[in-house]
Amino acid sequence: MDLLNTLVDKGLRRELPSREEALAVLATSDDDLLEVVAAAGKVRRQWFGRRVKLNYLVNLKSGLCPEDCSYCSQRLGSKAEILKYTWLKPDEASQAAAAGVAGGAKRVCLVASGRGPTDRDVERVGKTIEAIKEQNEGVEVCACLGLLSDGQAERLRDSGADAYNHNLNTSEATYGEITKTHTYADRVDTVQKAHAAGLSACSGLIAGMGESDEDLVDVVFSLRELDPDSVPVNFLIPFEGTPLAKEWNLTPQRCLRILAMVRFVCPDVEVRIAGGREVHLRSMQPLALNLANSIFLGDYLTSEGQAGQADLDMIADAGFEVEGTDTTTLPQHRADAPAGGGCGSHSGGCAPCGDGEADGEAVTEPVSEVPAARTDLVAVRRRGAGTDVAPNA
Repeated sequence: MDLLNTLVDKGLRRELPSREEALAVLATSDDDLLEVVAAAGKVRRQWFGRRVKLNYLVNLKSGLCPEDCSYCSQRLGSKAEILKYTWLKPDEASQAAAAGVAGGAKRVCLVASGRGPTDRDVERVGKTIEAIKEQNEGVEVCACLGLLSDGQAERLRDSGADAYNHNLNTSEATYGEITKTHTYADRVDTVQKAHAAGLSACSGLIAGMGESDEDLVDVVFSLRELDPDSVPVNFLIPFEGTPLAKEWNLTPQRCLRILAMVRFVCPDVEVRIAGGREVHLRSMQPLALNLANSIFLGDYLTSEGQAGQADLDMIADAGFEVEGTDTTTLPQHRADAPAGGGCGSHSGGCAPCGDGEADGEAVTEPVSEVPAARTDLVAVRRRGAGTDVAPNA
């Protein structure tokens, strides 16, 4: 397929595809799916080989969030029966993190619900970061605490944080339909604050909220312009008790096309399969490793993932290997780039989104079918951080 050959060539040169080309990937048929995966897999292997980076989530503070994000089980007014607890102590968080590191995780992601941290919260998380790093040599720590105020990113960096996560989630045009208590611009500002402080920026999206193909392409092109080092791709987990509980819009094939599109637009960036992979990719998860070079190990913030050992077995059986702490995740040209360098780390600088026309033949629109709701696969987390039950790692 001429389209895929063009996208592979651009990916190997780190060139930005056109919007039309990105949309064409999402419009490919199921008959062409393996060709799409194979093509995006060439780009993935060029920049990341067959390595898979493992990340481990620690939910420092669960539930009771004042924000109204429609997708979130921790939102204001959520009736989802999730764990609710206030801040873990640094030693409790460090103990939870150690379980993930022992399971093979290279990065620990410290997450807390809320609009954003107070200065006292930043101090508390800083002590947690120090405790984790003291007990786990070589581990990376990423903080995810919501919207940052001036100076907070620098304080987290000085405490030992390596990265900061704040997702854009959806396109700017539709963001107001998902959240009313803060804006898309607020999220962009926090990612830029992390960049400016010298932290590795991590920012991604959520697919499956009823968005259009154009929305998906818009948010991924926006991410390319922001130039984070890591792009987590979440697939909506429709929790009962949230406004999006009835949004079952994803098939495994759709998820693979989305991951392929992200890889073509962000060829040399860590693409991470995040929440919802077990729910929506299901038995197709191993194929997704040909597109993404990073996954979360074990459980998520408020939902359970598959067993940690099953993740490790899947990686080995698919012919991939777990990335060690002695390996640099990013390609050398990105690892050597100054923090906050923006799109200049890509050849050709910041090409405008949508420049040019799609190359190659026309593609067939996939048959639009409503997927069956798989509520049986949505399991609320009842183990690990905030409980007396051993974590899944």
